[in-house]
Amino acid sequence: MANDAPHNSALQDFLVDAQVLLTKAEECLLHLQLIDNDPDACHCLNDTLGTLVTRAHTLGLVEVAAYSLQLQTLLEPAQVHPALQGEALQALESCLTLLAWQLELIDPHTGRLSLDTEEQVQLLDTLATALSPQTALACTSCIETQHLCEHSEPSMTAPATAHACALSSPTRVN
Repeated sequence: MANDAPHNSALQDFLVDAQVLLTKAEECLLHLQLIDNDPDACHCLNDTLGTLVTRAHTLGLVEVAAYSLQLQTLLEPAQVHPALQGEALQALESCLTLLAWQLELIDPHTGRLSLDTEEQVQLLDTLATALSPQTALACTSCIETQHLCEHSEPSMTAPATAHACALSSPTRVN
């Protein structure tokens, strides 16, 4: 138990810092809702998610790190090709809300997050579609079964890296 003390302290520090980072990401979203595709807000959002990815990965918080990285990966091109407006902002807001729930549900002693990834996959797919309709991560059937989408229709598939990224988190059940 004595060996767990440094990890628990680092985990508690992360949880506090993660809330600060989430608040910063939400402020970026609010800014984007006022000014579509604002480059400073896009850059801030990307950097904030990157910091969250790094911190979560360092502590071995696989679920949070993977989801945050998936969000960052989807949003990164929006810095170059403006796409953060309307439906994309609504989808991003839903993704950040799920991230907030994930942070709240992390076990403060073990750092584990025991959730399935179905909603996560659906929200990421919605965001991907809103950002670039031709790059939806998966079709409805594949989302429901949580399988990689390998259909031949271009509008129903995305690059293999996006599929692997969106479906890479392990499924957990309470």
